[in-house]
Amino acid sequence: MEEIARVVSYQDGWAQVEVEVKSACNHCNSQESCGTSAVAKAFSRKTQQFSLPCSEPCSAGDLLRIGLPESVILKAAALIYLMPIIGFLLIGSIANMVLPVLGLVHELFVALLAVTSGYLSWRYAKKRAAQLEKDATPIVIANLGREMSLQRG
Repeated sequence: MEEIARVVSYQDGWAQVEVEVKSACNHCNSQESCGTSAVAKAFSRKTQQFSLPCSEPCSAGDLLRIGLPESVILKAAALIYLMPIIGFLLIGSIANMVLPVLGLVHELFVALLAVTSGYLSWRYAKKRAAQLEKDATPIVIANLGREMSLQRG
């Protein structure tokens, strides 16, 4: 996950940057005929500011390519995809062994417990992945320098 950020200030190895929060609208080929796109254009663009460590000095107005470390994204994806499957299979297997001992031999009970466990595992994984991404510190991938402006004379 990479994004372009504009440096607001730089001090003692830390850059205060501003990133434009983008909407999913205005990025597809149906912009002219989409009502949602028209509504999205009516609202002003939002920005988010935060500080991050920057090894090389930069100045206000510089553009930086920033991103989350790949390990954070891979951990979040593994949580989201694997936790529900593990919860489904684990509780389904346990229920398949324990419920007959309790006299509940109908497969519907096993299926219900397995699906419920898969859903609850997914909810937990989603919450945990969001926390992982929130706690992650973006890194500077490249200093792109100043933005060029075209002036007509």
